[in-house]
Amino acid sequence: MRAVRLGVLGVSLTATALLPLARAQNNLPSLGDSAAADFSLATERHLGDAIMRDIRRDPDYLDDPILLEYLQSLWQPLLAAAKVRGDLGEDLSERFPYQPFLVREPSVNAFALPGGYMGVHLGLMAITQTRDELASVLAHEMTHINQRHIARGFANSRQQSLISIAATILGVIAATQSGGGDAAGALITSGQAVGIQGQLNFSRDMEREADRIGASVMTSAGFDPAGMASMFERLQKSSRLNDSGNFPYLRSHPLTTARIGEARARLEAGEAGSASALPAVVLVAGSIATPLEHTAALARARVLMDPRAEALQRWQRLDTANPAAEATRTEQFADAYSAALASSLLRDWSRADASIKKALDLALGAAAPADVAMPPDRRAVRAVLLLATESQLQRGDAPRAQATLARLTKPAAGPLVADARATSRPALLMAAQIALALNTRKDDDALRQVSEQLQTWVARYPSDAEAWAMLGRVSAQFGWGLRSLRAEAESHYVMGDLRGAIDRLRAGQNLARSNQTTADFVESSVIDSRLRVIEAQRKQLLTEQLGYQ
Repeated sequence: MRAVRLGVLGVSLTATALLPLARAQNNLPSLGDSAAADFSLATERHLGDAIMRDIRRDPDYLDDPILLEYLQSLWQPLLAAAKVRGDLGEDLSERFPYQPFLVREPSVNAFALPGGYMGVHLGLMAITQTRDELASVLAHEMTHINQRHIARGFANSRQQSLISIAATILGVIAATQSGGGDAAGALITSGQAVGIQGQLNFSRDMEREADRIGASVMTSAGFDPAGMASMFERLQKSSRLNDSGNFPYLRSHPLTTARIGEARARLEAGEAGSASALPAVVLVAGSIATPLEHTAALARARVLMDPRAEALQRWQRLDTANPAAEATRTEQFADAYSAALASSLLRDWSRADASIKKALDLALGAAAPADVAMPPDRRAVRAVLLLATESQLQRGDAPRAQATLARLTKPAAGPLVADARATSRPALLMAAQIALALNTRKDDDALRQVSEQLQTWVARYPSDAEAWAMLGRVSAQFGWGLRSLRAEAESHYVMGDLRGAIDRLRAGQNLARSNQTTADFVESSVIDSRLRVIEAQRKQLLTEQLGYQ
């Protein structure tokens, strides 16, 4: 399959990018209709997995634990609400991963792939001003997945192999990003590609359906459905001010006055759905993200989306600017967080510490004038402490990082105690880095505890490549060769490197044979089983590629 950079990928493949113009249904059944018969759930998942193997190997695929955790804090309530409402059936929730991921791209875009995967460009996160605006995009795209719009688009493509379809998708997107024309001719080689390229437009009915159901899901999850209308207006206004092609989301999701008007009309008519009609367990969004916590996320996105030194220096200079008299706490916090992260990436530690302190003071409310009451925002405090821990690890100061992380994971009295999530992914991965840096003995309790936590984590989230890689490093520290090799293999497998996974599993087999008296027979059996599965999968992929391309 042709590899395509994600900067090219995230252009037009939004949830119904492959959708032919068709009449929308309000609630598309998952089974029993023509789309399901021609393009089954298993087929769609297989296609999505094939595309994700290429995506995960791309340098613009971004696994940032802090940003992903924030994205999940919005995504999971939406999923829960969709299940309670009946928009997401058990068949889809059991077979699709419903996994959002990040793309290091400054363009404003979000897209869904077959099989329940959804990408979000950092540029889109960076322009959202509230959690509700970002949630509106997630709810809209999720609705496309739940209604199986992508399957409808492929219902008439049975003559193509999945590998051919996946390659065509990537080629069409690359051609669209580069302006079509000669690029399209170079990248699109299959006869069916012309037909699929013609489908890179959304059905007006499908868009309205996604708007309507998405707004209801937002309300059921505890978000303000007004975020959808304000997001539409923000996108339209920003596009008018900058028509340089940085808004691919608008090309694949064309905004019209009618769509914006309908969003406003739903609010006035109260048709977005009633949150009070759902169990309280779904209505958790209000306790998940505060305004300042969202500000930390958008500040992080805008810094990370362009890693060039000159771009980082522009953000860093915010630490020397005197805030305007009318600058709000939110604006000052965004500038302080951005400057702190940029200074850390530039390895300017003194300026990073100064900006971190300013951001922390703002989160605590300590930076307010004496006559202005600003309560501490514990979620924002947590965001700053995670940034501080990350910065201290980057400079090799593991003891200080350990002390900072302890303020997150160990409850204590005082306003600095942010909402403790000891098992959160960012905290877990940072704790593992700290333990590896501080502990070199094989019997160290802290390292052993981290190992157990990582084992539990990957058992629950087996598609976490970074956690598998960290588990491999920790296991190697203990001298557990088989566990280390198996964890490394799983990390490579998740990232789509089947050859690398097979090599490490074979190395594990050789190690077990050479040390049969001390070998871990349970781990050895797991390695044998995984090797058979992955070799069979690689053989199938090669057969499809050679047979259809």
